[in-house]
Amino acid sequence: MPLDALCLSGLVHELNTALAGGKIDKIYQPGRDEVVLAVRAPKGNVKLLLSANPSHPRPQLTEIARENPETPPMFCMLLRKHLTGARVLGLSQPHLERVVDFQLEALDELGDRVERRLVLEAMGRHANLILLDGEGRIVDCLRRVDGDMSAKRQVLPGLFYRLPPAQAKEDPTALTREEWEARLAEAPGDYRVDQWLLDTFGGLSPLICRELAHRAGGRTDVAFLELGDAGRLRLAEALERLFSDIKENSLTPTLITIENRPKDFTFLPVEQYEGGAVLTAYPTFSAMLDRFYEQRESLERVKQKGQDLIRSVTNARDRTARKIGNQERELEATRDRERLRQFGDIITSNLYAMEKGMKVLRTVDFYDPEGREVDIPLDFLLTPQQNAAKYYKEYNKAKTAEEMLTIQLEKGRRELDYLNSVLENITLAEGERDLQEIRQELTDTGYLRRQSKAKDRGKRVSSKPMEFRSTAGLRISVGKNNTQNDLLTCKQAFKSDIWFHTQKIHGSHVILWTEGGQPDLQSMNEAACLAAWFSQARESSKVPVDYTPVKYVKKPAGARPGMVVYTTYETAWVSPSEELAKRLRVK
Repeated sequence: MPLDALCLSGLVHELNTALAGGKIDKIYQPGRDEVVLAVRAPKGNVKLLLSANPSHPRPQLTEIARENPETPPMFCMLLRKHLTGARVLGLSQPHLERVVDFQLEALDELGDRVERRLVLEAMGRHANLILLDGEGRIVDCLRRVDGDMSAKRQVLPGLFYRLPPAQAKEDPTALTREEWEARLAEAPGDYRVDQWLLDTFGGLSPLICRELAHRAGGRTDVAFLELGDAGRLRLAEALERLFSDIKENSLTPTLITIENRPKDFTFLPVEQYEGGAVLTAYPTFSAMLDRFYEQRESLERVKQKGQDLIRSVTNARDRTARKIGNQERELEATRDRERLRQFGDIITSNLYAMEKGMKVLRTVDFYDPEGREVDIPLDFLLTPQQNAAKYYKEYNKAKTAEEMLTIQLEKGRRELDYLNSVLENITLAEGERDLQEIRQELTDTGYLRRQSKAKDRGKRVSSKPMEFRSTAGLRISVGKNNTQNDLLTCKQAFKSDIWFHTQKIHGSHVILWTEGGQPDLQSMNEAACLAAWFSQARESSKVPVDYTPVKYVKKPAGARPGMVVYTTYETAWVSPSEELAKRLRVK
């Protein structure tokens, strides 16, 4: 759901309590649309995330580590200039607006105290982060909006800041119980309750409107005609209770999980799913938002930063797949080459009856068990002997083509397998360093052009595999790309350590470090679960994972990075578990 104005009000109250009086220590911009402020608050150091991402804009405290670029963006440098060392005076939210205004006190170049404001507009595709001076004039913003982009409201340095145009909807918090009952009595009978609430009043999200309809009429799609007088009274009570809870800030951050995936969130326990969802209450909105957005934002950051890699590898994979398809058709055509040799034999045995200029030879096919006649096409420009030689030549050509195509197809399938593994590795990247290591790998294997600058050619990046600790305390390492997989399996692991990999499914190499002993069954199972989770089969329920001592894993000469063969293995069927991966992860 989008972060509606009512849910945002609870979040603003939470942030005000945590941040008021705190001092901004450091400022980062890990992504194009997000800024992180490290704040020394009265109750301890915290990290404030201000996201202006159009898909999920929001302010929140976060505990998720984000990788920062080597060179800070210009907007980050501007914020550092104006806000480093600034004190947070407080936060405010314009009534029923998805806007958060941070009031700050900073020092200017002369050391004088000056007012600054940082405004986060959490409004979908219009999301923005804007720095204002003490007079309310725009210093700069994350997204500049000129007259060509919007005739109603420009957001540019030097202009005075104005709030976004208000929606032409009523204020639901201004109505008394009697006024609610009167408005509901006037509502058209054929109108759905949730749609009427959404169209008439501001600040309400579709989820909350559906919940109010369900509480009043037992269904989310109930119409006013079905409610009757009693149902309209129940709806008025639900609305009165809702806005009373909001006024008293008696809110419960609730995560809605469907089929083990975070589906939605809200600020009150919802009843509309009727057992079809798991509701999890969180102590704070920030903790809930961290959980809800962690995986999807990680994938989105990788997609943004690794878009060039994804495009290059996908193009190479599709090109290889088309080449394999053409070669398979050519190989299938060589299956009938024996008939070419037979035609050559039949022509040779009938040379006495042939002459130059013939277009077809009709004769008995002595290869046919029933001795039927056959028509053999001839080149009328060639002699009978030359026509026979032509069929023998085509036969030998098809035979050679089969041998070469078989070799080329095997090579192409290995290449396709490798490219699919690289695409899987990109999804495991946790930051720019991991992506850069994949770029190096693709450059070394010839899929990307090498940088022209000499300094770039000599600069190589190396990241570390993911580290986990089993419940019994054994170390488990998981490669995030083919370079790390090779390093773990072929160089770092001892022969007695256990190697795990999904069976015939692209995924990471996983090493269970035995430290010379016999690993316990729980550690073995946990390592297998990690291999299943960090693979293409992570959404499956039962995944085959092969495991064997490292001594049985070999890398063929000339094989692509990450490609190995293994023997004497066993297979475990396990269920991938994100919760297990989080619990065992060593930060």
